[in-house]
Amino acid sequence: MLENKLGINNSAELAEAEERLTKQRAIELYDTGQIDKIPVGTYQGLSEIHYALFQDIYDFAGELRTENLAKGNFRFAPVLYLPEAIKAVDELPQNSYREIIAKYVEMNILHPFREGNGRSSRIWLDQMLKASLGKVVDWSKIPKDDYLLAMERSPVKDIEIKALIADALTDRTKSRAVFMKGLDQSYAYEGYQVYSSSELTKSSGKRKRFKK
Repeated sequence: MLENKLGINNSAELAEAEERLTKQRAIELYDTGQIDKIPVGTYQGLSEIHYALFQDIYDFAGELRTENLAKGNFRFAPVLYLPEAIKAVDELPQNSYREIIAKYVEMNILHPFREGNGRSSRIWLDQMLKASLGKVVDWSKIPKDDYLLAMERSPVKDIEIKALIADALTDRTKSRAVFMKGLDQSYAYEGYQVYSSSELTKSSGKRKRFKK
């Protein structure tokens, strides 16, 4: 279990606290408009999103990981090559749908953070799509198993993930409902399903501004 700021030593308790606190931060990021001030399509922007979400939980929020990671039989980019690899991904174009998804897949392969990569990068992807195409993903339309399988295959062939996301695009870029439903689905992909965004909206209080 990851060391955390809350001093929690139980994995189930930590997962519940992480879902609640980071979802609240994501909602605040959207409601305050701060989300639209973050650099689009860069590691810096992704880092700011990650920090905004995880600042209450982990000391490594927004920080590049310092250890090698693997998921199943797939090994993410080695720590030794991360800085240069991130520079290369930063330079990838993001003008068309195909370019944006390719960039998203490449950043996923890098997996720059110790925890919370998927939840942060899906917000990052939406910001690229909104800025370049005037679209966002309605994540609630993409089933968990389909998404996870497509992402697992994406380092070899990204046709499936491109098709899945293309079918879920919407021009409702200013819809809070789309964002909230998408947030819940994004967390469900990672197994976090205790709190709904609508419940957390009612309990969110004022906290310090997002600043890395």
